[in-house]
Parts: sequence; C-alpha cells; structure tokens
Amino acid sequence: MTMSIQLMTAAEGYSVQGRGPSIAADLVALASVAIGALALARAKGRIGTGNGRTGAIVAMAVGLTGMILAGVALAIADGGPGTGNGVVGSVFALVLGLLGMALGGRARARSRRAGLPADGLPG
Repeated sequence: MTMSIQLMTAAEGYSVQGRGPSIAADLVALASVAIGALALARAKGRIGTGNGRTGAIVAMAVGLTGMILAGVALAIADGGPGTGNGVVGSVFALVLGLLGMALGGRARARSRRAGLPADGLPG
C-alpha cells in the first residue's frame, strides 16, 4: 500500500463541513480578543500615541459578531459535544467573543478616563 492510499484511507471519515461555522466563529472571536488586548494596551499608554477608543469599539463589534456566528453555529449543529458538529467550538467562540467584548469595554472606559484633564472635570 502506498503512502497516498494510506493517507486517503485515514482521512476518509474526517470532514470539516460540520465544523465550518464554528471554526469561522472561533476565528472572528479570537480576532476580537486580539484587537481588544491591543486597544487596552494603547489605552494604558503602553503602545502607540492614541487613546485606543477606535480599537475598543471595533473589538466590541467584532466580539458581538463572533458571538452571533457562534450562536448560529450552535443552533444548526445536529449532535451534542463530541459528535464533530462544532458544538464545543461554538461554545469556545461564545467565551472568546465575550472576552473580546469585555476587553473592548474596558479599553473604551479607560480611554474615556484618559481624555479628561488632571482635575477630572470635562472642559
């Protein structure tokens, strides 16, 4: 038996089709965590010169999008955890999306505080 036949036989029962929506939701939610972490670092003044407000809003929007995608993927999954339909990946994407939204919200709050003068009063 040649190597290519062995690989084809091994991959015969493996399909990504059922996991596709949850993989997409995972990637979008992971992007929200990365954007939120960068926005929080920028709001703290660790990187860049901006205040991180735009990144915070983008992180919250992308996190919400990831959570919506994960909810849809979870709703269309046929089986439970361990069936290969992306249920566990969808739950993981929900957690990542929530984390990305939390990081974005924290960065937005910190950037709002950073915009005030030293006495804390606007204007």
